[in-house]
Amino acid sequence: MESLLEGKSVLITGGTGSFGKKFARHVLDRFNPRRVIVFSRDELKQFEMEREFSDERLRFFIGDVRDRDRLYRAFAGVDLVVHAAALKQVPACEYNPFEAVKTNVLGAQNIIEAAIDRGVRRVVALSTDKAASPVNLYGATKLCSDKLFIAGNSYAGGRETRFSVVRYGNVVGSRGSVIPLFKKQRETGVITITDPRMTRFWITLEQGVQFVLNCLAGMHGGETFVPKIPSMKVTDLSEAVAPGCRREFIGIRPGEKLHEVMITDDDARNTIELDKHYVIQPQFPWWSRENFSGGRPVPDNFRYSSDTNTWWLTIDELRLLAGE
Repeated sequence: MESLLEGKSVLITGGTGSFGKKFARHVLDRFNPRRVIVFSRDELKQFEMEREFSDERLRFFIGDVRDRDRLYRAFAGVDLVVHAAALKQVPACEYNPFEAVKTNVLGAQNIIEAAIDRGVRRVVALSTDKAASPVNLYGATKLCSDKLFIAGNSYAGGRETRFSVVRYGNVVGSRGSVIPLFKKQRETGVITITDPRMTRFWITLEQGVQFVLNCLAGMHGGETFVPKIPSMKVTDLSEAVAPGCRREFIGIRPGEKLHEVMITDDDARNTIELDKHYVIQPQFPWWSRENFSGGRPVPDNFRYSSDTNTWWLTIDELRLLAGE
């Protein structure tokens, strides 16, 4: 890992978000990159992040992934890219579908073309469990984005640029997490839950950052990496964060699932299992099945879903993760 980042230039799209800040802090504190570039649209968040970090290796670049020319400028001299920029809120994407497509799909194409033409060595794109068998526009745009990044390896041809995808579930501590909502609602004594049966995969920011770094180090180009992470019941989370509060079930929102899937049974035919994660292998003629020689094929009809997962968080564990 040290040799991968030593003296390198690393760029994070959406770098002022929850993941981007944690990733930048981790890389700057534990490695010695030449520079870490934060590429994002919000000048106020960049200003605040610059004051918080106060590190001369950290650089800031105002720009939007929708703007290919700006990406070409930002990618000059960049070795590694982590693509975290996206429109992520399910309801917002449902009601603003054109905007979701421009950022999540066309933005992905811009990243790919700029990376190839600028000679970026490795690109990891952050995906979501909602991209597997999507039922909402956010998931559909991220599935399309994932397909574009995997295909980007073919577009790179003989050049050194390689693309891989990381797919994981809900993130503890992110701005989009339900935990802040539950903490605010507990002051009223009433917690709103869409459906009592709902389950989700759960991962911490720190775990997400470490997994992305591991994937950057071990990628060949074309894989979709899926970590082995626990599931939780939303009712258990509400009990952990707001014990004793009354629960009000309000019904599933537009585009929402009862349970999330990270590997479908169709993907399983190309999936191998390692000790701490799964790898969905691409169906390319140049892809070698020996790239992960230690991997084991998953069983027939395998499906990695939050409701059938064998690893579950208890209320006490959820309380600890939520900082209670």
